[in-house]
Amino acid sequence: MVEADKMRQVETDILIIGAGGAGMYAALAAARAGMDALLVDQSLIGRGGATIMAQMTVAAALSEAEPDDWHLHYADTLKAGRGLCDPALAELLCREAPVRIREMDEWQVGWARNDKGIAQVMAPGHSRQRCCYVDVLNTGPAIAATLRKQVARENRIRRVSNLVVTDLLTDAEGCAGAFGYLLAEGEPVAISARAVIIAAGGLTKLYRRNSASANMGGHSYHLALQAGAELIDMEFVQFFPIGHLAPRLVGMDPIMWDPFRYKLGGRLLNGQGEDFIGRYDGSNAEGYTTTRDLTTFAILSEVAAGRGTPHGGAWLSFRHLPEADLLAAFGPVIDKLRKNGIDLSSMDVEVAPIAHYHMGGIRVDTAMRTGLAGLYAAGEAVGGANGANRLSGNAIPEALVFGWVAGQEAAQQAAPRRALPAAALAAALETYQARLRPTDNNHDVIGALEAELPGLMWDKVGPFRNAADLAAALKRLRAMQIELATATAGENPVFNMQLQSWYDLRAALSSAEAVTLAALERRESRGAHQRDDFPTLQDSWQRNLIIRRQENTLALSKSPLLTVAA
Repeated sequence: MVEADKMRQVETDILIIGAGGAGMYAALAAARAGMDALLVDQSLIGRGGATIMAQMTVAAALSEAEPDDWHLHYADTLKAGRGLCDPALAELLCREAPVRIREMDEWQVGWARNDKGIAQVMAPGHSRQRCCYVDVLNTGPAIAATLRKQVARENRIRRVSNLVVTDLLTDAEGCAGAFGYLLAEGEPVAISARAVIIAAGGLTKLYRRNSASANMGGHSYHLALQAGAELIDMEFVQFFPIGHLAPRLVGMDPIMWDPFRYKLGGRLLNGQGEDFIGRYDGSNAEGYTTTRDLTTFAILSEVAAGRGTPHGGAWLSFRHLPEADLLAAFGPVIDKLRKNGIDLSSMDVEVAPIAHYHMGGIRVDTAMRTGLAGLYAAGEAVGGANGANRLSGNAIPEALVFGWVAGQEAAQQAAPRRALPAAALAAALETYQARLRPTDNNHDVIGALEAELPGLMWDKVGPFRNAADLAAALKRLRAMQIELATATAGENPVFNMQLQSWYDLRAALSSAEAVTLAALERRESRGAHQRDDFPTLQDSWQRNLIIRRQENTLALSKSPLLTVAA
């Protein structure tokens, strides 16, 4: 076994954990502020995370389609957030989104254009046509590719793929770096940094039905908790309302239907063929711009009332439209759907909610500081800006804006270099080495827990919740953590996927506990958090829930609605 003082040591000014949109933008900002940045990801740089999977819309008040202003975008964001947005973070997001979007335009990302300029369309929850895109279903990949090119041009940015960061190294002075290991070689690595940025995304992989990439398993939140940072409003998991359900669809994104719906006016019908959205949001019934939380509630309510489709969802129908309109809007995609046996001109598809995004996350201020010296966060790792429900199109600007701010602030406030905290490094190395022992069939424990978690979260901490289910889930999640603690992954560290699964599960169970604990505490229904036993929104619950780690347990406290000083 390697000793702490003999393991590989790496030094950098700014360490960024996670290389999606937020991480790459943070690295660019740090490098352009004169700092050396180390950009690491347990997947491939710029090819993992949520950004590359994003589809059509990016919200920014550009005023290209009609007069607009960031204040209007801000008002729509607050309205969608159901009274729980952090106003300062929401303002930062909306005010700076046009700057980042125009910068991406200068970098030739390829925003779609018309005779007015950058094309912008209406999206659910917006009062203006302010959502731009690259092309149908390809906006995220274009943004990721553009950022990869920019990162590659910066000599100050080092990129390391397939590096699993397992622990932040902290002491009374704050965060001084991280411990991890190289997946292919199985070699442990200690990273010394003057500042660390967590940009490792959200947690929607925890759910059985999800739109997540492979590494969206709660790593950001686990790292923050272990380091001593706080989480905010972890109960608010956004379920994308019209994820594909049936018939079978191969090689296409399950959340592809949103642009179809609001661009062409796709109709949502229950199992009896009735257009039902007006029962839940009459103001938007004709425009199909009902926000995601209300649409999710509407679909599941219809299913619960016995008016669902054969597979337990709703019908999405375009049969009222001329085939020429479908082809003009989505020609190549229509052809690909037909290869899957789906002809939208003559048949409907079944859709149902799917875990898609997390509004909660690491508590930060407008400089993306976590409250722990030297530790910052960006992108979906951050909580607060979107309140109880994220406005459609806000995810990409959140990644770009918060990534840029985190990189700049980390560079400007970077502490002098110091030795890595010896106790924290020794503890992280000991945990790593304890996994590399004969399995004694413990690999079956890891596999069983890995298989159980998504179903547990979907069934008991899903779109509709109640006290009995949440309490049962919390009890089981804590038991699962005990079972995992002694599991081992085999002696060979080289490309040991059981080892990665152990660390993935440790993070996932920690994050799942935080979601469940907060959901059990919030005794109301608000935004994406719906309680069968507390079905109404309560003014007394217009407050944030804060989670921190104390000893080996999670502690929860209630706070008046937080505002963050700029």
